Amino acid sequence: MRLLTLGGTEFVGRAVVEEALGRGWDVTVFHRGTRPTPDGAAVRRGDRISEGGLSALATGEWDAVVDTWSGAPEAVLRAARLLSGRAGHYAYVSSRSVYAHPAPAGLDEDGPLVAGDPGAGATDYAADKRGGELAAEAVFGDRALHVRAGLILGPHENVGRLPWWLGRIAEGGPVLAPGPRDLPIQYVDARDLAVWTLDAVERGLGGPYNLVSPPGHATMGDLLEACVRATGSDADLRWTDPDTVLAAGIRPWTDLPVWLPPGEDHAALHQGDVSRAVAAGLRCRPVAATVADTWAWTRSLDGPVPQRPDRPAPGLDRAVEAAVLGA
Repeated sequence: MRLLTLGGTEFVGRAVVEEALGRGWDVTVFHRGTRPTPDGAAVRRGDRISEGGLSALATGEWDAVVDTWSGAPEAVLRAARLLSGRAGHYAYVSSRSVYAHPAPAGLDEDGPLVAGDPGAGATDYAADKRGGELAAEAVFGDRALHVRAGLILGPHENVGRLPWWLGRIAEGGPVLAPGPRDLPIQYVDARDLAVWTLDAVERGLGGPYNLVSPPGHATMGDLLEACVRATGSDADLRWTDPDTVLAAGIRPWTDLPVWLPPGEDHAALHQGDVSRAVAAGLRCRPVAATVADTWAWTRSLDGPVPQRPDRPAPGLDRAVEAAVLGA
């Protein structure tokens, strides 16, 4: 397979590139050149939001394109139009945020969607992702694959969620663990997303697929206890009732990454129907493997864990944590 990735030097794109190279595919990575390209891939440089920024892609043919863009949908539309007739398949890494809020538990790919405009500039994340789907579909039709990922974890994460938990737990001592311990979570390891996506484009799948782990794959307890084991720390997880956490002004998802208390938001993010992706071959590695590999990656870095400049670094202030635990 000849694969073109639009992006491919950071988190999800990097996982896709490394998986494709491991399969012996011929991989071309289009990016701005601000970060190293994975060894073995060909490079074409440009900035897709600048005038003439796609000129490096004016020639060439590929069996499939994987696009991880999360900004203005018009950038997806321009790339898709340029590659039309020279690429066989277009996989757009979208998001389950495209579903209209609130998304009820058990929602599948047929649920109501937010409005999106394929030719729009950047607006908000959900509308941008939906617009990106529509842009890919407008050009490639049923050869457009919408990979609707939810929470993505794993090595090279540049949003900071799992790395924050690992760093906090590695410090040891009493740790505020938001309950309940058996609260289910849904996520996908970036490497499992890459495997599924490349299998899907190879098979010619199109349309939308929710791509996170099946319900019951892991819980908050599984995740945080795996962090304790991976780091080898003396951390003491203090499981705390959600009402106590919220009463302290602690923000779910941002102050305490991954966690959402039982209710509407939890149902939307952590209780989706993924049976279509599972039927199409989705397999998710154990949470312990994702945690251990992410910890090993963070330990291998010469400096701090990378953080996307367009996303605020998550994490709970230690003084707030101490106050809640002390109370």
